[in-house]
Amino acid sequence: MGSSERPWRVTSDGILLSVQLTPRGGRDAVERVERLADGESVLKARVRAPASEGEANAALLKLLARTLGVAVRDVSLVGGATARRKRIKVAGPAAALVATLEKICAMS
Repeated sequence: MGSSERPWRVTSDGILLSVQLTPRGGRDAVERVERLADGESVLKARVRAPASEGEANAALLKLLARTLGVAVRDVSLVGGATARRKRIKVAGPAAALVATLEKICAMS
């Protein structure tokens, strides 16, 4: 993996995003891109909601929708419902979504 590896992959109808979530994180925020010990890059995010009954997952989907400028209905959890590492599908124009994510990466 090169250092330019990003935690997303463009799909036919949007992007697939790898996120590491910290529930009860004190605030709702998308923080930075980080490479984990296993070599995978993830987008680190935190939410105030607890990790019970899907509250943190729902808060994450809302946070990502707001951050990426898409409707909440366009953001869905496709893997990792009970894990800290999640796979998120974001439907929409991939070029615009990637441009927004690149700005987040530049700030981290």
